[in-house]
Amino acid sequence: MTSGNNGASTPEDDDPFGYLYADGQANGAQPPSGGGYGYPNSVNRVRSVGQRQYGQQQPAATAPYGQVPQQQPAGQYAQPSAHYAAPETFPGGAAPTTQSPQPSYSGGGGRGGPNTKGLLIGAIAVVAAVVIGIGIAMAGGDDNKDASGGDASSTPSTSQSSDPTPSNSSSGEAAELPKADAKTMRLEGGTSVASSVKGAQADGGVYVQGFNQVGASVTWSVKVPKAGKYTLYTGYSVPGKDATATLTINGTASSTPVGMDNYAKAPEGDYEKGWTKTYNWVQLNEGANTVKLSCEQGNQCDALLDQAWLVNGWVKS
Repeated sequence: MTSGNNGASTPEDDDPFGYLYADGQANGAQPPSGGGYGYPNSVNRVRSVGQRQYGQQQPAATAPYGQVPQQQPAGQYAQPSAHYAAPETFPGGAAPTTQSPQPSYSGGGGRGGPNTKGLLIGAIAVVAAVVIGIGIAMAGGDDNKDASGGDASSTPSTSQSSDPTPSNSSSGEAAELPKADAKTMRLEGGTSVASSVKGAQADGGVYVQGFNQVGASVTWSVKVPKAGKYTLYTGYSVPGKDATATLTINGTASSTPVGMDNYAKAPEGDYEKGWTKTYNWVQLNEGANTVKLSCEQGNQCDALLDQAWLVNGWVKS
């Protein structure tokens, strides 16, 4: 090798496109054919991606200028480096780590879905709690309501239905509360007992007569277990025409009269076929109470009286 000529090709003259020029062709440049570009024995610098495989014998590398290329021993790349070993191969080295198994999901392949069974049980429990709460609320109702649905009050008062149903029999609830024949009451104002007219419901067919005059009265002293609303029934007979009377509870007269209409449809003058009953709504105090029926100014009192009784609440019958 002489000065000015450093070989067929040097790195700076390694023009991959030398074969395209006249001076390059004069120096032996050829088109690429699987190897390097440009001049013969040019440095093989470019490879296709993935061409080199480790563990296989590689083509000889191009030696530096003026030196013989070294051949790579076969299989060299497959040999482990003597200067490297994994940490766990040394004494006292760290033990290889293992990956914890991931929890699996139920409910079929792929990513597990929500636990629908648990959600269903939770929903049922919520509904059951709501139903139990409603039942407890309904069970704890207002105990201050009486049988007629109103609030009890200690203030005595009276009222009467405008259309009592005629009947000759006593109420089925009468046995639960006091009941009295008119002859056992306090009779005043010219009233007296008699039994000549048939059909009276009192014991022995006895009734009170002489009620058809102003000032006549019958008074019943009665005890009830608790304050509240009651229905007062009065048994009577009229001679084929309507009658009225005044009701007084514990000294307070009612503005509503006792209506003793001819519900039995008796012919005029016939007391025997005129027996029936009427009722008034009253409010009584706990314990003793005074119930008075009297003939006052403005009343039409032509009637016979035989019984009086109470039932709980304000009822119609």
